[in-house]
Formats: sequence, structure tokens, C-alpha cells
Amino acid sequence: MDILYCGDDNMFEGLIISILSLTKHAHEPLNIYIMTGHLHNKHRQFQALSDDHIDFLNDLAKQGNNRNAVIKIDMTEKFEAELPTANINTLFTPYSMLRLYSDLVPQFSDRILYLDADVVCRRPFEAFYHQELDKVDFLGVLDHYGRWFFHHQLRPFDYINSGMLLMNLKQIRQDQLLARCRAYCAKRPMIMPDQSAMNKLAKHKAFVAEKYNEQQDVQPDTVFQHFSTRWKFWPIIHTVSVKPWEVDKVHSQLNLHEYDDILDEYQEIMAKLQAEPVLSK
Repeated sequence: MDILYCGDDNMFEGLIISILSLTKHAHEPLNIYIMTGHLHNKHRQFQALSDDHIDFLNDLAKQGNNRNAVIKIDMTEKFEAELPTANINTLFTPYSMLRLYSDLVPQFSDRILYLDADVVCRRPFEAFYHQELDKVDFLGVLDHYGRWFFHHQLRPFDYINSGMLLMNLKQIRQDQLLARCRAYCAKRPMIMPDQSAMNKLAKHKAFVAEKYNEQQDVQPDTVFQHFSTRWKFWPIIHTVSVKPWEVDKVHSQLNLHEYDDILDEYQEIMAKLQAEPVLSK
């Protein structure tokens, strides 16, 4: 199975947790691709995920299955050749739009499962990955909040959260969906550029149950839990953003112990790395 993440070197800790969760539940070998690059906007310069970190993640993945592999894809040149000009300086980093370039990577097969680095796998997902995708560009789960505010099709709710996407690259390459999304991001400012562009321009998207991208509290059937920002309304309206690598907050604010075996292993890994910092940044 082919898995895709996108980001810079700051997502290293998130990748440790997410990859540990995948290897715990996957029964088939995983090709884990990480699209990265040396990107920049007017606010800052971002560093690509380092080769040392890739090597470390590759060794980590192979502990679950020796046929697993973590592969780095440097997208610097391709990104600069088609800059999302109108959205390069938003609150979101340029890496949030890298998934819109995945059709340009010849190494990718006809389908790939994209995950944000704050997504944790809870159950086996082979049946989900291998489902029929004929004539579908991608499938995903409705955005927990965005479904109420954004609308592009005839059905009442149609706005998909892009933190988990099963992408049919064969269809996407044929209908040029991502090429159209890149062009749209170059000229049209948006709040959530990649997610909004894909939702607006996709004519062939499919919807799956929330268990494949649970954006709130874990449920008995949850397959992937996405640690996305949530709203709280007591005692005043405010947002809460807790990421898997913020272990104390996962326990104290979310009252969540579902992934303690993975988080314990993550903390042991980070303690060793901090004691013997052999990895270059």
C-alpha cells in the first residue's frame, strides 16, 4: 500500500507517531512517501525533512515489516515551477498545498492514501485502501465544521476534510484535477487553499463514513483519528488544538489513553534522541 505525507522537518515527531500506528495495524507492506522541499514565503524559510530523519523513519517502519520503506520526494523544483501565488503567504505553510502536486510524481502508483502528520491509525485499513475507485478522483470524510459553511454540489453536505484522502491518481491524471487546483491556487486567495480548491473543482469525489477520518472524539469503530482543531463552547467560545505528540495534553485535555502504547514508544524514542542527538536537523 502506498501512503503519502507532506511537510517540512518540523513534522518529524508527528511522523514517528503516525508511522508507528500504521505499522501496528497494516498487514501489507507499506511504501511511505514523504513529499518535502526547501520552500519559502515572505514570512519564513522552511527546511525540507532531512535525509537523516528519513533514514531514521525508514528504519522505524522496517521494525514493523522489513518490506516497509520510507521514501523522500523533494518537490522544491516542481513547487517553484508552479507557485500557488495567491495563497503562498496564508496562515497555512506552503506544505499544505504539496499534495496538489502528487500527480507529477512518476513513482506514485494509480492510488495513494494521503494522511496529515497528526492522523493516528487505530484499526486495519486494507479493505478501505483497496476499495473500488472507478471514475472517482478521491474519497474522504466530510469536514466536521466546514460542511456547514462551504457547499459546492447539489447534496446538502459536500465539503471534504483533506487530512485523509484516498486519491485515484490514474483518474486525476486523466481529468487534470490537481493541475486545475494548482492553477486555481495561483490566482484565487482562499482560507484553506488545498482543501477548498479540491472540493470546488472535483467533479468526481466520493464520501465515506466518519470512522475513516474521525475529527472529534474516538469512537468504537474509528479507523483513523485526525487530531484537528476543535471548538469548545464552555465557559467561553474557544478553540482547542491538541496534537498526538503533546502527550500530556492528550491525557489531560482530551482524556484520551487509546494510543498509550504508541505514545509510550514515541516518548522512549524521543528520550533516546535527546540523550544522544545523532540526527542532524
